[in-house]
Amino acid sequence: MRLGAVVLTQGTRPVELKALLDSVAAQRGPAVQTVVVANGVPLADLPELPEGVRGVETAENLGIPGGRNVGIEAFGHNGSDVDVVLFLDDDGLLPQDGDAERIRAAFTAEPRLGIVSFRIADPESGETQRRHVPRLRAADPMQSSKVTTFLGGASAVRSEVFATSGQLPGEFFYGHEETDLAWRALDAGWDIEYRADILLHHPKTPPSRHAVYNHNIARNRVWLARRNLPALLVPVYTGVWLLLTLARRPSGPALRAWFAGFAEGWRTPCGPRRPIRWRTVWRMTRLGRPPVI
Repeated sequence: MRLGAVVLTQGTRPVELKALLDSVAAQRGPAVQTVVVANGVPLADLPELPEGVRGVETAENLGIPGGRNVGIEAFGHNGSDVDVVLFLDDDGLLPQDGDAERIRAAFTAEPRLGIVSFRIADPESGETQRRHVPRLRAADPMQSSKVTTFLGGASAVRSEVFATSGQLPGEFFYGHEETDLAWRALDAGWDIEYRADILLHHPKTPPSRHAVYNHNIARNRVWLARRNLPALLVPVYTGVWLLLTLARRPSGPALRAWFAGFAEGWRTPCGPRRPIRWRTVWRMTRLGRPPVI
């Protein structure tokens, strides 16, 4: 079971990047092939990469999904030179040296397992934020389960998923790109699991730290629905999220950015439309998260 790891960076966290790469190299079992994608910055601006780690640079910042797709292709078309592609944040860390072996064992044991989402915990407090547990019933982050989405910067995807379901939607730039891939993977018959025993340390941070957060979250939710949901569910899904956003009472600037993104999602192209089947909708409902929330 050949593992490849894709790490995105813009060169702003050199100390954290080195620590992450060291933690990948320390994993037991066969070496994890690693590619660092310098997303919109020259490789020359990065610290020297460890021996065996490849660097790829892009001419511009392609966003998170676009950068990760470049990393996938560094392992051959759709990542075909490896069996599983790991996506890791450059300020994350693998504190357990046995996680690569756990990943190999998980994918070997279950041929229909397509995606594994890791548990993310703050290195200081050990806390797992609720938003980092990819299910509605998120009170117990130590409980593993089958889920309907995953966390992009702490995950492993079987390369065959890209061949059957496509890669990440580059036009999303940031926000909901994992859910777009997850829904397509579920529709193709793959399973997705949240594994509490596979751990990534990552500092506790608010998602709103990204300047484009409110705009992109709203726009991409609309695109997500338009691209993937049966026509009857598109207004239900977007309407539910409109009401939830209002109920959370965001600040005036945040709300204005959100509505600007929401409007853009309806009036701009969203990419190819391939609605999931109703049996996939029912499958997601049985997993505890129907695609209306």
